[in-house]
Amino acid sequence: MLPEPATQSSLFTSPERRSVVLCLLLVVLTLVLYNPVSRYPFLTFDDQRYVTENWHVQAGLRWETVEWAFTTYDAANWHPLTWLSHALDWQLFGKNPAGHHYTNVLLHAANVVLLFLLLQSATGSDWRSWMVAALFAVHPINVESVVWIAERKNVLSMLFFLLALWAYGSYVHRPGIVRYVVVAVLFAMGLMAKPQVITLPFVLLLWDYWPLRRVLPGSRLVLEKVPLLLMSLASAIITFKAQAGGGAVRSTLEYSLWVRLQNALVAYATYVLKAVWPTRLAPLYPNPGSSLPAWQVLAAVTFLAVVTAWVVIMRQRRYLPVGWFWFLGTLVPMIGLVTVGAIAMADRYAYLPFIGLFIMLSWGLADLAQAWHLPRAALTIPALALVALTAVAHQQIEYWNDNVTLWTHTIEVTGPNFVAEDSLGVGLAAEGRMDEAAAHFRRAVEISPEDPIGNFNLAASAQEKGDLPEAARRYQLMLQLQSDTRLQADAYARLGSVYRAMGNFSQARSSYRAALQLVPGNPLVLVQLGVLAQQMQEFDEAIADYSKAMAIQPTDVGYLLLARALTQSGRAAEAQTARERAESLSRDLARAEQEADGLLKQ
Repeated sequence: MLPEPATQSSLFTSPERRSVVLCLLLVVLTLVLYNPVSRYPFLTFDDQRYVTENWHVQAGLRWETVEWAFTTYDAANWHPLTWLSHALDWQLFGKNPAGHHYTNVLLHAANVVLLFLLLQSATGSDWRSWMVAALFAVHPINVESVVWIAERKNVLSMLFFLLALWAYGSYVHRPGIVRYVVVAVLFAMGLMAKPQVITLPFVLLLWDYWPLRRVLPGSRLVLEKVPLLLMSLASAIITFKAQAGGGAVRSTLEYSLWVRLQNALVAYATYVLKAVWPTRLAPLYPNPGSSLPAWQVLAAVTFLAVVTAWVVIMRQRRYLPVGWFWFLGTLVPMIGLVTVGAIAMADRYAYLPFIGLFIMLSWGLADLAQAWHLPRAALTIPALALVALTAVAHQQIEYWNDNVTLWTHTIEVTGPNFVAEDSLGVGLAAEGRMDEAAAHFRRAVEISPEDPIGNFNLAASAQEKGDLPEAARRYQLMLQLQSDTRLQADAYARLGSVYRAMGNFSQARSSYRAALQLVPGNPLVLVQLGVLAQQMQEFDEAIADYSKAMAIQPTDVGYLLLARALTQSGRAAEAQTARERAESLSRDLARAEQEADGLLKQ
């Protein structure tokens, strides 16, 4: 962040060698910081939906997966490239979370290097560009995007965003339709990873102003972006449709425009505070709704107005308005004007916007150091800042070591938080601590009585304890509260199992079929339907259901159930073939036999 230091080191005898060394330093810094994640598990929040319980992803890279990825709104998003990246990981690494984690880390490292090279190429400044990239590499706010497997979409979309920005620089220097198409294709790929990059056309206008310093008429610069703006509009429409279909978009009756605007202004100021003082970080922060004190809103408005006025006055230092409006503009889709979910802000939303603040900081302090003629020894100041940020990031990474630690910490730093209570309960349940888990599920429902996940978890807890009427009541309540298709399907499937255990086979079948109507072809539900048919002595129907399930997701347990149904229907040769298939798939046939027995005895 200080003037470009002269050096006689042999490592920097040529610009090319200097660039290579600086890139290697960034890669080493990133990989060393994030290396612990290779020992971390999948999380109980979204990792199941994206990987561990997603049978489409677990099918690997095949045509059916590609078709599903490009047509589904699962997880309340349309991001086919993200789904395909998870499918590739599953094909390569299976249930081992280390590979999934390290893909995120490598993508983040690639983004760090790309950011450095992009700024270096556009500005000609090595050390200022390097400092921006280093801040991006180690800032604690970015931990969530890198460590959370389900946030693959963040690091993947950023990769295409930076590549599009790089391609745009090539287009500006040598305009042509082919180069423009490359920009558009990379932008489209970014949108297909996560629509957060929807603001690229706006960023390109800032990039025109600085560092490219294009002197074309403003109207021409805007017209040049029209095809990209149309792509942004299309992505916005698709995203809103996906979010609304997934039940993630909150009603304007719940949060008025005025309340959302106040929350957005306070969130902007809070993000800046976390940029310079990154403490009390958490995966999500509850939406305060209309409870914000007036003084906080007034303070936020004053701060934002003062900084905006200052960067406009100082516009001769072009990096200041570019950095500030980069930050403000790229946060617009995530700032809560269209309220999504129950969160006010999230660390992952700052992954792209904070680059603007890092540019302001690095170039601004370097210019200040030049103006004040600070000695070379002052270089230790940015170095110490990086060390401090790295230490804080290391601590933040450790919170993600396991589900219980993460969500316990989240509750400590955010206060009442029903989403965190639900997630902590699921983490405890996964460790077999069912009574502790149930207490957190109840706490979640106390905080938010209409919390569908809390009611779902209480239903599952009651089902585990054998309180079937209470489980059925909670699942029915959850179905009234939840509009997310996949979660509704899960509730219907669980409800079917409850009714089957109660001996109400008719209601069980209706529930299973309702689940399949919402998520067609779910192999887990097809197996449950097969078990139900087998218990009802309807062996031909059981065979049909098991066969459909095994065609989609072959498992040892599924083939053992199919073999038993075939045996009971007198088809011994086919039963033997099914059993041999189970043996070829199984790593523990005795365990699979016990699981099949358990399903048929429920």
